[in-house]
Amino acid sequence: MHRSHARTTLSRALGMALLGLASSAAMAQEATTPQAQDAAPPSPADTQVTELDRVQVSGYRSSVQFSTDAKRDSTGFTDSIFAEDIGKFPDMNIAESLQRIPGIQLSRDVNGEGLNVAIRGLPNSFTTTVVNGAPVATASIGLNAQNQNREVDLNLFPTEFFTQLTVNKTPKASLPEGGIAGVVDMRTARPFDRPGTHVTYQLQGTYNDNVDKLTPQGSVLGSWTNDAGTFGVLVGVTSTRGKIGVEGYETVGWTNPGLNYTQCGLAPPAGVDGSAVRPAECNAGGGGNWLIPNTVPDNASTIGAGLTPGALIDRDALLALNPGLSIEQISDALIPRLSRPVHMSGDRERDAAVASLEWRPNEYARFYLDTMFSKARRTNDRIDINLVGRNFGADGMIPINMQVDANGVVTDATFSNAQFFLEARPYIEDVKYWSVNPGASFLFGDEGMIKLDVQANASRSWMFRESPTILVNSPRTTLQYSNTGSEPTWTTDLDLNDPNAGWTWAGGRVNVQNEKRVTETKGARADLQFGEDRSNIRVGVAYDENRRTIQGFDNSEAWQSEVLSKISDADLVNYLRPGPYGFITADFDAFKNATNYGQYSDSAPESAGPNTGGSTGGFEEKTFGAYIEINGEGEVMNRTLRFNAGVRYVTTDQDVSGPVTIAGVRQWQTLKGDYDEYLPSFNAAWDVADNVVLRFSGSRTMTRPNPSSMLPNTTFTDLSALNASQGNPNLTPYVSTNFDLGGEWYTGGEGMIGLSLFNKRIEGYTYQGTNTIPFSQLGIPYADLTPDQQSAIAARGGPDAATVIVQQQVNADATVNVRGWELIWVQPLDFLLDGLGIMANYTDIDLSTEGNDADQLTGNLYGIAPKLWNATAYFERGPFSVRASYNHTDAIVGTGPNQQGIPYAQIIGESRGQWDLSASYTLENVWSKPQITLNVVNLTGETQRSNFWYSNAVNDIYDPGRTIMLGLRGSF
Repeated sequence: MHRSHARTTLSRALGMALLGLASSAAMAQEATTPQAQDAAPPSPADTQVTELDRVQVSGYRSSVQFSTDAKRDSTGFTDSIFAEDIGKFPDMNIAESLQRIPGIQLSRDVNGEGLNVAIRGLPNSFTTTVVNGAPVATASIGLNAQNQNREVDLNLFPTEFFTQLTVNKTPKASLPEGGIAGVVDMRTARPFDRPGTHVTYQLQGTYNDNVDKLTPQGSVLGSWTNDAGTFGVLVGVTSTRGKIGVEGYETVGWTNPGLNYTQCGLAPPAGVDGSAVRPAECNAGGGGNWLIPNTVPDNASTIGAGLTPGALIDRDALLALNPGLSIEQISDALIPRLSRPVHMSGDRERDAAVASLEWRPNEYARFYLDTMFSKARRTNDRIDINLVGRNFGADGMIPINMQVDANGVVTDATFSNAQFFLEARPYIEDVKYWSVNPGASFLFGDEGMIKLDVQANASRSWMFRESPTILVNSPRTTLQYSNTGSEPTWTTDLDLNDPNAGWTWAGGRVNVQNEKRVTETKGARADLQFGEDRSNIRVGVAYDENRRTIQGFDNSEAWQSEVLSKISDADLVNYLRPGPYGFITADFDAFKNATNYGQYSDSAPESAGPNTGGSTGGFEEKTFGAYIEINGEGEVMNRTLRFNAGVRYVTTDQDVSGPVTIAGVRQWQTLKGDYDEYLPSFNAAWDVADNVVLRFSGSRTMTRPNPSSMLPNTTFTDLSALNASQGNPNLTPYVSTNFDLGGEWYTGGEGMIGLSLFNKRIEGYTYQGTNTIPFSQLGIPYADLTPDQQSAIAARGGPDAATVIVQQQVNADATVNVRGWELIWVQPLDFLLDGLGIMANYTDIDLSTEGNDADQLTGNLYGIAPKLWNATAYFERGPFSVRASYNHTDAIVGTGPNQQGIPYAQIIGESRGQWDLSASYTLENVWSKPQITLNVVNLTGETQRSNFWYSNAVNDIYDPGRTIMLGLRGSF
């Protein structure tokens, strides 16, 4: 374990503070007035009813008021979003709701749907997500996502089931560990949230202008409590039948020519083939994935372009074909590796159910059972047409009259010997998630001053995706290429939408690639509180298990053999169709049926990993935690000071397993690891004036390492078993020392102005390094080695003495500093117009590194916007309500340098803003008071774009379209 001086000092300081505050809390408890001691404590039922009577206030403005009140009452740095009523969350997507909180960055899928959230400059895997206090894990992934770490996809959870979201940016000892960035707590509806008998219904039609179809969704939630207030039931169902329609453009990076000695005009060394070797001095700009032919190929394309088949393409020829350019400019000329328009269309179906039971036999006991189930079926007919710029068997495009800008980006050219390929992938994905969460609360003692909370939880999420690929190639052609800065375009005489254009299997392929994921969680926790809610001592224990497996399956070789035996080039035309986007597509069903696709898919053997880029493998973590926490109140300068202090201890045992191939034999290997941490925390809120609160927090937090970095994947890179690559099961957690300072001025009603400063010093970040360890610690049986490797190990002293140099992820001897500030402003504007108000927030983040391995962390600190802000203007009066929201994310450095072998190149996500609109009108004199709702997502149709370093070298663009939702909601 890495232990810094700063961490040790903080632990000691908070430990001393904890002892002192425990004494203060005890004295405060003893000093309780006799009247307070004599009064019976409010029962859980009374407390709940009182709290949720407030929630019955209708209107979006009331949900803003609840958020303001919750922030004011909190001791730490928290932000909450409330539903004004059961089944009526203020946003159409939970992730979109969280985006309105300062410091939250939303990760969107390519169809514009919110997936994950990141907090305060850290990756979304640094966020812990809990539902009703229990940790959550999901198996789903996005359309273009990998989710190899600890991300939680929020699009599985219907907003109708939730009443409150809380983001804890600073920890308490009683909160689950695992989130350096913060803890997102999602609270589902329960029957006593609204005593009595109630039914809420919602029907909605959704239209996306890329899909041009209307799709339905609906939900019903009903709750009942008996007259005695002792028992309640809540059940709800929701169903969505949606469509996706994404128009986009992708490049998979950019590249430049890899010139050989002959083409760059240098004499090769003696014995070196000048037409085959591509020396660094000819390709100073790196890259080199575009290979220009050594001689002019003999085809209709080159002949039509006026080239002579068989003619040598040397330096002089390239200069003659591209007047005005030097050979250095030709060598550095940037084009897309694959210039491909891409289109996605398909179904997004989701059905979900929620149920909650509450039993309150008396004022001293409460029992509950929360359950939720969600399943989704998603299809995606993804098709793209690719202009090939990358290495294609040393037979790539020949540039003619090429023009480049100052950065080397090709702006105009004629390309001969060009070729396209169709890539058709009909994804089918099924996802399921269920969770069950029983628990109970008990009050003990004559005054009910001892409270016991117990809870158990279990969940399982399962995903299976099949994504076959059909790839066929076009004849060679000559085209006019242009790049004006938005995205490259071309014109060609080849009709790409004609199935009879001469498509061929030469250079093509088919794939059977499936992926299965399973996540499971289970656990139990118990919390014992001595004292009142504001002045108490709490102790607790928790046990959690978390399992995940990812498996790839591939049967491409066998299926391709059958495809080629049954469908010749001449037969291809029978399985190709004109497409809706100007290029062909495949008749997927006919193609699958003719080639026994189902048989090959069902029998696909396990592979090294799925086509999403992950690795086959899994992990199991068993965690035990215990904590003590003090909550109290006192007075400083006649002003109330609220505080929370505690320490959490956590220990984790893990098994990480995956397939390895040793001596030609594939087998699963399991690596073991363990670690433990003490995590102290302190929060204080001081009411320095009637409407001003100052806050301070200091803490240590942890995030567990990436399971994908710990998978075995053991491979020897030499015959002597001296060098190997392997996952690292001994990775220690990321541990952060945190300080937060801030405060708010509450201006009246829902109004407030708040400022927060935060500083995180994170140790334990990982990078690809080396460890020298004994062979016996690799977890590989000596008998499984080849005879040569066994001899080499024996010569070095045997398995226990012989060491191996292992390439693997290691913890850096460095600190990552995350510093920033947040500003939030909520302001009713009734003095201008009754019912008018605004809310806005701004976050500024700075990342830096220090320490011996600081340079090694390059490439690990990307994907976070340095500036985020959003603003909402709302108007609510009588039955009418409307609000317009704008969210802006600054430009994001998405990767480290050296993309596609070009040293300076990084992927840059362009800054993006999105307008959303929501309006409603309530028919107050009609039964159930139905409310007509209108929501417009991405009002102005903004695209998502990233660039390959230069603004006119687009990496990808996705247009999710504008989505309009018209609905009816009522309650009775």
